[in-house]
Amino acid sequence: MRIITQQKLGGPEVLTIVDAPEPRALPTEVLVRVKAIGLNPLEARLREGEFPLLGEPPFVLGWDVSGVVEEALSWRFRAGDEVFGMPLFPRAANAYAEMVAAPALHLVKKPKELSHVEAAALPVVGLTAWQGLVDLGGVTAGDRVLIHGGGGGVGHVAIQLAKALGAHVITTASESKREFVEGLGADEVIDYTKVDFAEAAKDIDVVLDTLGGDAAERSLGVLRSGGHLVTAVAEEDTALIAKFEAAGMRFSGIAVEPDPIALRELVALVEQGKLRVHVQETFPFERIADAHRLLEGGHLRGKVVLTV
Repeated sequence: MRIITQQKLGGPEVLTIVDAPEPRALPTEVLVRVKAIGLNPLEARLREGEFPLLGEPPFVLGWDVSGVVEEALSWRFRAGDEVFGMPLFPRAANAYAEMVAAPALHLVKKPKELSHVEAAALPVVGLTAWQGLVDLGGVTAGDRVLIHGGGGGVGHVAIQLAKALGAHVITTASESKREFVEGLGADEVIDYTKVDFAEAAKDIDVVLDTLGGDAAERSLGVLRSGGHLVTAVAEEDTALIAKFEAAGMRFSGIAVEPDPIALRELVALVEQGKLRVHVQETFPFERIADAHRLLEGGHLRGKVVLTV
């Protein structure tokens, strides 16, 4: 089979396609013939060596995967089942490949409503949104929710999820993405290029931060008393945590985890027509470097997906 690997840290050009032995599925695992691979901004940062989650090269990036079960060593699936998921994160899943061995528990059956491309785009962003808004944020009907970066991968799913939970959804997005995020269900859109969200938003129950920078700290002023900030990008900022606690606010950091129960809940929303995954662009396997150039450019609308 072919894999995409890198021998050194650096720009998109370090990603190379090589031949490698097929992985072996162990008991409780399945071997998946990959049809599509979802790409995430984290992978560009790992490729460059911003932090050593996977250690030193060589390594194979990738977690979001959709494909067909080739061999099943688990009672959960049979050969021929179409499945998708986010196996093993944050350990290496080696998903930039034509074949992937993964724990059956980390995958779910792909619904007919999702293509392999759309399914591959969902797990990381969908589970981050679910774990942030449902498991940590506890969002319920009537809550006022502010989502930073509503046009991006996590943000565009989070808008739809918050709406499905019955929340009033406010999001920050550029004017070029206004129509997009309103189409997803955003009740209010704050154009961050012209308006300071810290002045435009108030009495917020839950803030979901997908951006980093100073967005989390500046969100302190928009929360109601006892409000809750959930961040996917500043979860270990001890000084910021102390600042929120001193102000009587809740602070939660999320590092996304595989969760088949939540993934099936997201599938149910897809089947009910309450959630759709937006893919900005797809690239063939051979154009991985071009895909990473788009990925690291920022300002994406939804996700970027690699087809196999």
